[in-house]
Amino acid sequence: MIPYGKQDISEADIEAVIAVLKSDFLTQGPMVSRFEQRVATHVGSKYAVAVNSATSALHVACLALGLGEGDWLWTTPITFVASANCGIYCGAQVDFVDIDPDTYNLCTEALQRKLEIAEREGRLPKVLVAVHLCGQSCDMATIHALGQRYNFKIIEDASHAIGGKYKGDFIGNGYYSDITVFSFHPVKIITTAEGGMALTNDHYLASQMSLLRSHGVTRDPQLMTHRSDGPWYYQQIDLGFNYRMTDLQAALGVSQMDRLDEFISTRHKLAARYDILLKNLPVITPLQHPDSYSGLHLYVIRLRLDEIQASHRQVFESLRELGIGVNLHYIPIHTQPYYQKMGFRSGDFPNAERYYADAISLPLFHTMTEEQQNQVVAAVRKVTAR
Repeated sequence: MIPYGKQDISEADIEAVIAVLKSDFLTQGPMVSRFEQRVATHVGSKYAVAVNSATSALHVACLALGLGEGDWLWTTPITFVASANCGIYCGAQVDFVDIDPDTYNLCTEALQRKLEIAEREGRLPKVLVAVHLCGQSCDMATIHALGQRYNFKIIEDASHAIGGKYKGDFIGNGYYSDITVFSFHPVKIITTAEGGMALTNDHYLASQMSLLRSHGVTRDPQLMTHRSDGPWYYQQIDLGFNYRMTDLQAALGVSQMDRLDEFISTRHKLAARYDILLKNLPVITPLQHPDSYSGLHLYVIRLRLDEIQASHRQVFESLRELGIGVNLHYIPIHTQPYYQKMGFRSGDFPNAERYYADAISLPLFHTMTEEQQNQVVAAVRKVTAR
C-alpha cells in the first residue's frame, strides 16, 4: 500500500537521537531550546515554545490569549477537531466560518459577513483560528485587517504549513497573527515523532505558554509571590499542564530542520507532476493561490462525480483495493456527533459539506518515487473511467 504520507528518517536523524540517549538529559535539557531557536530563526519569529503536540500548542495559545468562559472561538469546519476543541478546553463556545470553494481555507468574505452580524448581536469572537489547510496559507492580510477592526486575536493553525510562505515570507513570522502553531506528527513535513510548537513575537504570550506547558510552575524569582526559600525552591503560580517536549524529540526536530527546504522543494515537484498527469481526468486539482507558497502537506483532489460512473465512496474504496492509501481531510467538524449536540446541523456550512462529498487526499511524501506516483495516477484513471 502506498501511504498518503509518512516520515523520512535519515542516518543523521538517528545519530542525533542516539547522541541524546548518551547524554545527561533525555528531557528538560538543552535540545528543546535549541530546536525552538532553530525554528524561530528559520521562520523569522522572536519566540518559540515547543510542546508535546500541536493540540497542546493550540490549547496553551488560547489560554495565553485569555480565552475563557463567555468567549467565542471561531475556526473553519474543514480541519482536524483539535482546531475547535482548543476553545472548548478553555470553557469558550465555538462557531465556524464556511470555506472558500477554491482554496478550501476559511473564506474571508463569509468571515466578514458573520462578523457584521455578530457585532450587532454582541457575540464577536475573542479568538479566530485560521487553518492553513494542506499547507497553503489563508488570506492572512484580510484576516488581520478584520481582526484589527473587530478586535479579535488570531492563531494561525499552521500544522500543515512549516516551510511554506505567504506573500514571500515564511509562515510563522507573526506579521498577521498573535500566535502560530506547527505540528511535527510523523505524517507532517518534518517530524519529532509527536510534537508541536507555538511561535509568537510577544514576550508575554511566550512566557505564559512556557509556564502553562509545565504545570504552571516557575523557578524565576521575578514571578514568585515572595522571596525564594532556597536553590531548591519553585512555585506553582498558575494551573498548567504536562505538555513538555522531550530532548529526544527535539534532537530529531533539529536534525529534520536541516532538510526542511529540500522536503518542501520535493513536494512541489511531485505536486506539479500530479497536476500534469491528472490534467485530463475527471478530477479538480488543488488551486495554489499566487500569494501562497504552500507547504504541501497534502495533495487533495475533488472528484467530478457527474462525469464518473461511481460514487465518492466507491472511488475511495477502489483506490484502497488497488493499493493506494488515500485518505480524506477532513470530515466537517460541525457534523460530528459531539458538535451536533451543541446545535450544529448538516447544511450549516454548505461549501464545507460539498467539499467533503467529493474530496480525496492522494499520497504525497518526500521519498515518493515517480513509479509510485505513476501507480497512483493509473489507479485514479482506472476507477474514474467506470
